[in-house]
Amino acid sequence: MWYISTRGTAPRVDFEEALCSGYAPDGGLYMPEELPQLDRETLQHWSSLSYPSLVKELCSLFIGPELIPRQDLNGLIDRAFCRFRSRDVVHLRRLKSGLNVLELWYGVTYAFKDLSLSCAAQFLQYFLEKRSKHVTIVVGTSGDTGSAAIESVQGAKNVDIIVLLPKGYCSRIQELQMTTVLKDNVHVFGVEGNSDELDEPIKAMFEDVAFVKKHNLMSLNSINWSRVLVQMAHHFFAYFQCSPSLDTHPLSPVEVVVPSGAGGNLAAGCLAQKMGLPIRLVAAVNHNDIIHRTVQRGDFSLSAAVKPTLASAMDIQVPYNMERVFWLVSGTNSRVTKALMEQFERTHSVQLSEDLHGKLSEVVTSVSVSDEAITQAMGRCWDENQYLLCPHSAVAVSYHYQQMNRQQSSVPRCCLAPASAAKFPEVVLAAGLTPETPEEILALERKETRCTPMRRGDDWAMMLRNTIEDLSRSWRAGSLSVSE
Repeated sequence: MWYISTRGTAPRVDFEEALCSGYAPDGGLYMPEELPQLDRETLQHWSSLSYPSLVKELCSLFIGPELIPRQDLNGLIDRAFCRFRSRDVVHLRRLKSGLNVLELWYGVTYAFKDLSLSCAAQFLQYFLEKRSKHVTIVVGTSGDTGSAAIESVQGAKNVDIIVLLPKGYCSRIQELQMTTVLKDNVHVFGVEGNSDELDEPIKAMFEDVAFVKKHNLMSLNSINWSRVLVQMAHHFFAYFQCSPSLDTHPLSPVEVVVPSGAGGNLAAGCLAQKMGLPIRLVAAVNHNDIIHRTVQRGDFSLSAAVKPTLASAMDIQVPYNMERVFWLVSGTNSRVTKALMEQFERTHSVQLSEDLHGKLSEVVTSVSVSDEAITQAMGRCWDENQYLLCPHSAVAVSYHYQQMNRQQSSVPRCCLAPASAAKFPEVVLAAGLTPETPEEILALERKETRCTPMRRGDDWAMMLRNTIEDLSRSWRAGSLSVSE
């Protein structure tokens, strides 16, 4: 299996290089050169599998046995999920009013990112140990990615991780999950800016191919192909759990409602569709509605500013995985994708062609949900089920309740729940409900913290580069002393 850039001008690479690269050298994102097509027999076989077994089957299609033999791959995935609080790893809740909620938050940091990042970290360490290499991971986070990435590699001897978090834009718990990890290989910066602003110096640095190569840099943001690969399993599991039957011709569809920020789960859903899974995708966003405007009107353009909302991890204006979606719906046309994304990077505004917008509208619909609707959905779900939703899950559930109120429920529907309500006690209180906070989260308040400020007026790009150069010097010095 080979991987090519969505922009078409970078050499193709294998899974190991796609994992360790993040962005392709031409600024594009890696995607499989070919997508396996799944027949009815395969889907029927997969329908009885557990979530971890689905992840193993999907990964085996995209990671060749010459890179990771199947037995090793199975072991890595088992190890990735061994710290999850549920043996099933994910869990479907069947609630009143036809509401199906797929809980993706049984990992260490109580968020769905633990699923893909725990696997990505295992794959990475497998390759690093084989090659006796060191990497520095650079992550920009809007809330959950940073803590999940830190948890997946903290204490690893051949990995350093640098995380940039948007100071004041994360929840208190999200921030503490990052700043209380005091391992020597973890380096956290608190940026005076939002998540889109802190992504700019990271993207610019990754475009400096010589610097990236010299310091073995990689990203574990949702641009990383390995994360999108694992996230495909959410859609397959949701379909198999909610489909009334796999005996119909054609297979009956299931609607999957995806709370969307950077668009990684959405891109994973589009890939699953292309492989033959009969799902209908709904991108559910908050007031930061670039994905919604793109789907509804073909208007892929930045708003004047990011609006802070109750679903803070989705307060994103640049949904970089939409590049993967455009590439897929254009028929893997890298020329169209390259022109579109380069125009967006230059002008921050693109109107999709009628043809491309039409194709996008065929594979995904969308909704934008207000803060008021978020708290209403949280309140109704509690009243009907005594079940607490996190605000991001509530964005998806709000869409479900809208459809039920209009009596538009012709197909089964599954709402992805990306995080536990325990991470957002402030929002639970704002909804007039009582937070339920586990002791391990309460204990964060009593821990020592470590975080380096990146203030407005500082040269963030230079601070980032200096940190990376210092880490490379330390690693080289350590390697020399070991070899002597």
